[in-house]
Amino acid sequence: MKMVATKKMQGRGFGGGRLRKRDLIGWGLMLPSLLLFLFFVWWPLGSNIGLSFFSSVGFSANKFVGFANYATVFQDPIFLKALLNTLKYVGWSLLIGFVIPIFLGLLLSEVVHFKGFFRTVLYFPSMISGIAVVIMWSFLLDPNAGAPLNAIITALGGAPFRFLDDPNWVIPLIVITMTWRGAGGTMLVYLSALQTIDNSLYEEARIEGASFFQRIHYVTIPHIAPTIRSLLVLQIISVLQIFYEPLVMTSGGGPDGASESLMLLAYQYAFVKTGKASLSSATSVILSALTILLTIVYLTFVSKQKKKAPQDV
Repeated sequence: MKMVATKKMQGRGFGGGRLRKRDLIGWGLMLPSLLLFLFFVWWPLGSNIGLSFFSSVGFSANKFVGFANYATVFQDPIFLKALLNTLKYVGWSLLIGFVIPIFLGLLLSEVVHFKGFFRTVLYFPSMISGIAVVIMWSFLLDPNAGAPLNAIITALGGAPFRFLDDPNWVIPLIVITMTWRGAGGTMLVYLSALQTIDNSLYEEARIEGASFFQRIHYVTIPHIAPTIRSLLVLQIISVLQIFYEPLVMTSGGGPDGASESLMLLAYQYAFVKTGKASLSSATSVILSALTILLTIVYLTFVSKQKKKAPQDV
């Protein structure tokens, strides 16, 4: 009996040749993608981490220096300013860029007529090249009196505004530019999540006399909470890597470093300021560590909240 059972199991693929063949086919299909991922992602990542522990000549490692590059970066006052600016980008993006797509998704879910038109209009900026959007907004926000927005302000009797030349406004304005381009795509994700909610829940809430805001609080938000959490993590990771927006809109992080980000600083270490790729690598590793740290802190907080939820109920 045992021999018969063993043969049947082998015939069905439990240790038999049929399973091994299927595995080989699967690995064969995945192998090209794995090799490309290894070559274009993991190999450069490992090389970058290794280079951060060496002095460099051009982009080649020269002499092992341990954590000397990290010490040099941390002692650079520009680095501390770029670190603070990067956290400001994250904070402003959560205040502006994270809330607006949720609000647009809620509004669009309540629209009855011309829903397809509004979806197209709101999603259209996401189809435009990021560089093109940045150049367009740079033209609109030009501090010169003859620029489009300043021309309107002057025509209304106001004084021209400095816009991107104002250290207090440069980061919020860059975040508004990013939000204008990316809000439409994120809005569609929220809209798809909203459409999975059973309409009977809203009908029950209406019968019980719940207002629009009460329906959002007690029905909508709890059902789209997983989507909100996922997109929050993705947005934090994305904003921490902000690079070409301040590079183009402020000509390299101005005014006086007020819009400098860590990713932009890493670029400038390698190509503008020092020409040392090792300092650029160290800055990139620090940025990666910061991203991982913030993600772990957030996921730990969410995990604790999930554990507390059943007890509160």
